[in-house]
Amino acid sequence: FLDEVRNKARGEDVLNSVEPGEMLVKIVHDEIIALLGDNNEELHFKEDGITVIMLAGLQGTGKTTSVAKIARLCKNKWNRKPLLIAADVIRPAAIEQLQTLGKEVGCEVFTLGTEVNAVETVRQGMKYAEENGYDTVFIDTAGRLHIDEQLMQELKDINALVHPDEILLTVDAMTGQDIVNVASAFQEALPLTGLVVTKFDGDSRGGGVLSVRKITGVPVKFVGEGEKIDDMSPFYPDRMADRILGMGDIVSLVERAQEKMDMEEAERTAERMMNGQFTMDDMLSQFEQVQRLGPLSGILKMFPGFSQYSDMIDEVKATDAMKHTKAIIQSMTKKERRNPSAMRGSMKRRVAMGSGTTVQDVNRLINQYEKMKTAMEAVGNMQKNGSLNEETLNRMMNNLESGGGQQPVRRVKRKRYKF
Repeated sequence: FLDEVRNKARGEDVLNSVEPGEMLVKIVHDEIIALLGDNNEELHFKEDGITVIMLAGLQGTGKTTSVAKIARLCKNKWNRKPLLIAADVIRPAAIEQLQTLGKEVGCEVFTLGTEVNAVETVRQGMKYAEENGYDTVFIDTAGRLHIDEQLMQELKDINALVHPDEILLTVDAMTGQDIVNVASAFQEALPLTGLVVTKFDGDSRGGGVLSVRKITGVPVKFVGEGEKIDDMSPFYPDRMADRILGMGDIVSLVERAQEKMDMEEAERTAERMMNGQFTMDDMLSQFEQVQRLGPLSGILKMFPGFSQYSDMIDEVKATDAMKHTKAIIQSMTKKERRNPSAMRGSMKRRVAMGSGTTVQDVNRLINQYEKMKTAMEAVGNMQKNGSLNEETLNRMMNNLESGGGQQPVRRVKRKRYKF
C-alpha cells in the first residue's frame, strides 16, 4: 500500500490551486478505495427461485445475530421474504437465540431441534421454503472456537447439498489482522462470496478489513456497528475511506436518519422550535430521535472533522445521562413540560424523586432547555427577517459557548488590610 502511494505521489503534478498535503490525501484516499474494492458488493438475488445465503464463522463472532440483521435488511430494504434455517444443532442456545431474533425482525425460523443433524435440517428447511413461497433462505451454521476438520466437513456437506448463492463469513473486527488468517482458512474449504465484519464500532481500528480484500480477494459486504438489530449496513469502500481519513460519512448518516428517524415528526419539531413553541415534550422527542441513530461516538465519526472526538466519549456515561434526562422529563406533568421555568421547589423535588435524580439535575436540565429555546427562537427570528447568515450564527454560538454550561464568574471584593 505504501509503495503504491509513494510511486503515485512522486510522479504526480501538483495543481497551483491545491496544496501538496491535500494532493497526498487524495492519493491515499484513492488507494484505500482500490484496496477495499472500487464498488460496494451487494447481495445477488435470483430473479426466479430461492436465493440461498449461508453464513459461516467461528464461535463468538456474532454469526447468529448477523443472520437476523441481514434478513431484516433483505425484508425491509429489498422487499424479500426470508426464511431462517437454524442449522447450528451443536449449541441448543443458538436455536433459541435465532428464534428470539426471528420474532424481533418478523421472520419465520425453521428448526428440527438438536436431534436432527445440520444437513438433514437444511434439506427439510429448503423443502419447507419451496412449499411456503419464500424467495430467500438464510442458513445459520454451527461455529467452533477454532477451525477444525469436523466443522469444515459439515459446511462442505451443506454447500454440496444446496449450492448457496452467497456464502458469507462473519469475522470479528476486534481480532485485527487475524481476520485475514480466518478468511484464508475458510476460503480453502468454501467458495466465499463475502465477509460480514461485526463489532466494527469497537475500539479496534479494523486494520484487518484493509488487508483482507487484497490478500484473499473476498470483499466485505456488511459491517455491524452496534448491538441493536438494525445496526447492520452494507459496506461502501469509498465511504469507509472517508471515515478512515477523518472526512466523515454524511451520505451514510443521512441514509441512517431517513431509515430510523420519523422525518415528519422531526420536521414538525423543528418548525415548533423555530416558532418559539419548543416544550420539554419536543426536547424528549429530539433525544429519542438521536438515540435511534445509534451510539454517539459512531455518529461523530460520520461528521467531517469530528472523528478524533469520538474516542473521547464514554458511551456508558452518555447512555446513562440520556436515560436520566428522559426520566426527568417523563416524571413531569403535561403542564410542567409546557412551562418548566414556572416549577416551584416542591415540584422539582417530586420530579427528582420520581426520576431517581437530584434537584440539581432537574435545575440543570431546565437551564439547558431554556438555552436551547432561546437559541432556537433567535434563529427563527433571524430566518424570518432575512438576517440569518454565517456571521450571525457564529456570533450566537460564541455567546452560547461563553455563557452556556458554565456559571458566570462572580467578582469577589478583596478586603484591604493595613499592617
